[in-house]
Amino acid sequence: MVRYRSPVLDSARWQGFRFRDGDIVISTPPKCGTTWMQMICALLVHGTAEFPCELTSMSPWLDTLYRDRDEVMAALEAQSHRRFIKSHTPMDGLPYDERVTYVCVGRDPRDVSLSIQHHMANIDPAAVARARAASGGEQAAEDVARRVREGAEPGAEGFRRWVENPAPVTQAPASLRYTLHHLRTFWDAQELANVVLLHYDDLKSDLAGSMRGLARRLGIAVDEESFPGLVRAATFEAMRGRAGQLVPEAGMALWRNPRDFFHRGSSGQWKDVLTERELRRYAEVTTECAPPGLAAWLHRTHPLPAEPLPAAPQN
Repeated sequence: MVRYRSPVLDSARWQGFRFRDGDIVISTPPKCGTTWMQMICALLVHGTAEFPCELTSMSPWLDTLYRDRDEVMAALEAQSHRRFIKSHTPMDGLPYDERVTYVCVGRDPRDVSLSIQHHMANIDPAAVARARAASGGEQAAEDVARRVREGAEPGAEGFRRWVENPAPVTQAPASLRYTLHHLRTFWDAQELANVVLLHYDDLKSDLAGSMRGLARRLGIAVDEESFPGLVRAATFEAMRGRAGQLVPEAGMALWRNPRDFFHRGSSGQWKDVLTERELRRYAEVTTECAPPGLAAWLHRTHPLPAEPLPAAPQN
């Protein structure tokens, strides 16, 4: 397996994890609908919108360095319900087991970038540093806080930094290259019967149909009487109303405003922010990093420009 590491993530934490028949691994790039998919799986697995605990406890983030690995492993071992585990590790960094269903969500990366900006601006860097230090990462704490501050850079300038980030994808940064790499590992594996790749815009346009389709892939029978209530509970508005229960790492006080974690959830917001030159540079990097089929699938609502990037003006 490829190892992915950053100040807040280490995919090696998966080593030695004991899968059970029916386990679900939810692995998405950041800001592609991770919490949304965790909520959908929670609703389908439990068959109710009334949960016994916070979402982050039902569906822990196994590869994060915020929490002690032994404690996370023990909590997962103690779970009696069908397990659904959060990850930000690409498919080639996860242990593969035919008994497990691997679920990924793809989103237009232009929307991902702007969502990351707001996400980072809503994080308290000092709280993140304290959480990282408390889990044994004193040296990484300041690096985490610095990355949060850099990631919160707004608008077009923040987008350019995200597009041009040259860090290797194995360092798991929040970057265009990492987002596309993560999605490509699932795109290349989607012919496997236990790999599910969904599009964020499909969840938005047909939430009920998407939930039914996922239930079929997971072998979960839908109760027609309760299903409409489950769909309502998975809407953006309903989840925002339960932010305290649903935000990642609830209880760590990482968020300036937990409700703002569910900021907009919309598509196409980049159109009011980015110029033609920024979009063409984005298209250039995307074409380098993603096969045509994946690029077309991600950008099917707002296709990439076909023309090359104009030459820079000469002095």
